[in-house]
Amino acid sequence: MSGNVIPPLSSVRHERTFPRFTAAQRWEHALLLLSGFVLLLTGLPQKYRELSISQDLLSTPERVELIRQIHHIAAIVLALEALYHFGRILYLLSKRRLPGDLLPTWQDVRDAGHMLQYLLFLCNDKPKFGRYNFEQKVTYWFVFFGVLIMGVSGFIIWFPVFFTQFLPGGVVPAAKLAHSTEAVVIAIFILVWHVYHVHIERTNLSMFTGRLSEDEMRTFHEKEYERLTAGSVKVKPGAKK
Repeated sequence: MSGNVIPPLSSVRHERTFPRFTAAQRWEHALLLLSGFVLLLTGLPQKYRELSISQDLLSTPERVELIRQIHHIAAIVLALEALYHFGRILYLLSKRRLPGDLLPTWQDVRDAGHMLQYLLFLCNDKPKFGRYNFEQKVTYWFVFFGVLIMGVSGFIIWFPVFFTQFLPGGVVPAAKLAHSTEAVVIAIFILVWHVYHVHIERTNLSMFTGRLSEDEMRTFHEKEYERLTAGSVKVKPGAKK
C-alpha cells in the first residue's frame, strides 16, 4: 500500500482568491461569445461569396435561407443580451450603484504611456492597475460600440422596407458595408488583441471561474488588491507601527 501515501497537511497550499465576475456577468460573456461566433460563421460566407467554401455552403436557395435564419436567430440572442446589459446599466444608474471602474480616465492614458516606456526599456517597472486596466477598457468599449454599429446596421438590412419609409434608400447599402466591415474588424481585434492579453500573455480564467488568485491580484491589479486588503494586516502586539 506504499503507493497510496497521503501527503502531510503541512504540504497543502491554501490559496486566497478574490471575486472578479458575478454569475450573471459570466453568462453574459458566454452568450456574447456563442452568438458572436455563430454570427461570424454564418455572416462571413455571405460577405465573401466568391470563396469556394462559401459557394459550397450557399449552393442552393434552401441553404442560403437556412444560413440566414441561423444568422438572424444568433442576432436576436445578441440583441437581447445587449438590451439586458444596457438595461442593467440604466438600473444601476437609477440606484446610484453603477461603479465607474470601466469608464476611461486620464489615468488610463498615463498608464498606456507608462506601459509603452516599459516595453521600450525606458523604465524598469510596469504601471499599477486598479480593477480594470486600460487594455481591458479598450476591449470593452471597442466591443460595446462595435455591437451597437452591427446591431443597428443589421436590423436595417433585415427590414429594409420598414427603414426606407423614413430614411433615404442609400442607407441600406451603407448599412451592408458598415455591418460586414465592422464584423471583420471586431473578429480581427478579438483574435489579435483580446486573445493575446487573455490567453497568451497569461491564462486568465476569471471569466469562467469568477475569481482571481491573490498572486494574480498582486501582479495584474495591484491598486485594487491594495484597496481590498487595506487594514486587513494586523499589527502584532508590541511591534512598532
